[in-house]
Amino acid sequence: MTRQQDPYRGFRFLIEFERLQQGGFSRVKGLASETKVESYREGGVNDFEHRHVTQTSFPNIVLEHGLTNERLWEWHRRTVEGRVERKTLSVILRDANGDEVWRLHAHGAYPVKWSLADLDASSSAVLVESVEFAHHGLRRG
Repeated sequence: MTRQQDPYRGFRFLIEFERLQQGGFSRVKGLASETKVESYREGGVNDFEHRHVTQTSFPNIVLEHGLTNERLWEWHRRTVEGRVERKTLSVILRDANGDEVWRLHAHGAYPVKWSLADLDASSSAVLVESVEFAHHGLRRG
């Protein structure tokens, strides 16, 4: 009997903007989609309910990493000023050998929220930058 392949690990990933690799991200959140369903009951039919797909939505993607430069801050600042720059944000998952096994694209992504972790003089933790991106949905590719 053949052994089933091991599941992929959640810590082997890379982030790209417009096919340019961006390193150092420690966490990615919001890789999800939800399809809403509308129920419809037909008159006289008590044991069946029609369920129709209405709309699929995608939450914002959140990228977190240790604060190192002003690149994401400046991109968000331009968005605040009304100069929205949409880019393709790609999340690339790699296997134990470092080979690409999954690639998700969020097209038309732009930053809608920027934040820093709390500043705390009694802690020696790395200062984490968090940037939230709106986008047009996830596609494999």
